[in-house]
Amino acid sequence: MSKPNLARRVAQAAEIALADHQYVTFIDVVTGLRWLHTRHVDVWRQGRAATLAELAAVDGERLLTTAALLRDWARAKGLRPMPAPYVSGSRDRRPLRFTGHPEQEPFTVHWLSPDLSESRVRRLAERQAKPPDLVAVEPLEAWTCAGCADTGPYLIMEDDRPHCLTCADLDHLVFLPSGNAALSRRAKQESGLAAVVVRFDRRRKVYQRRGLLVEEEALARAEERCLADEEARSRRRERDRERRAEQDVVFQGRMAGEIARLFPGCPPERARAIAEHAGLRGSGRVGRTAAARALDENAITLAVVASIRHHDTGYDGMLMAGVPRMEARERIRDDIERKLTEFRAGPR
Repeated sequence: MSKPNLARRVAQAAEIALADHQYVTFIDVVTGLRWLHTRHVDVWRQGRAATLAELAAVDGERLLTTAALLRDWARAKGLRPMPAPYVSGSRDRRPLRFTGHPEQEPFTVHWLSPDLSESRVRRLAERQAKPPDLVAVEPLEAWTCAGCADTGPYLIMEDDRPHCLTCADLDHLVFLPSGNAALSRRAKQESGLAAVVVRFDRRRKVYQRRGLLVEEEALARAEERCLADEEARSRRRERDRERRAEQDVVFQGRMAGEIARLFPGCPPERARAIAEHAGLRGSGRVGRTAAARALDENAITLAVVASIRHHDTGYDGMLMAGVPRMEARERIRDDIERKLTEFRAGPR
């Protein structure tokens, strides 16, 4: 890829991140370029990889070039630099390394919108200054502790090697499953020592939060606090649910309008159906990505392509018949292009 082309793609990924949360990080850009998946970033943050570069689809030099292009773009946009520490979620809390290159500063700067309020800037700075949560992994495969050669239900990384909770001095903690946000938040606040438990989901290919390891006494205190204000929190949850539903309707309407603009031949009811399906909260579909929320043309097109694939081709039947996914996609490529051309052409 030529440097001008790379600069264009870096700018596009950065614009999407800036529109989504009013600041841009190097991680935003490389995940936006699809050189790294979020699961790779999770592995790196857990301290299970020496550098981010070893997990990326490109080499360290290309990552360094990308960081320099992001800096040039951000300065031209008048964004404010804010240094941000990157520390691993392992017991040693070592600084995370992006590449084998000695210079790490280009990767760690966060670029803030000048429109960001001072209070929001302070909150971001405070959040960045806090050390990350300790992370305990619920392994899928058999493993052996580097300290005692035993095993256990969870492992935590220390000195680049897995350790059991006993060797990591965490075996006095109890497990609190996910599901009650208030209880989890308060138990973590009450606990002097805590760790987030994650497990890799092979189907979705991401690390998913399973719960917390907290002190038993802290959990008891948190349960008492939750019982005391359950009714008030219930009313607040209902108000929040209604507010989110209203926001989703507005967003899906904007997305349907953008589909109609890019694909004037797509029937209005079909555009609405695509927006409602792709933009469903919590679905993990393309409509919930930062790019789609910014109404990025490529993300909108991917949502339309996904609809065509499942409703206007024989793709689903091929999968049921045992055809490999990538082979099935190749077989329907021409069908998708024909339908896209029809949608782009507009009404006759």
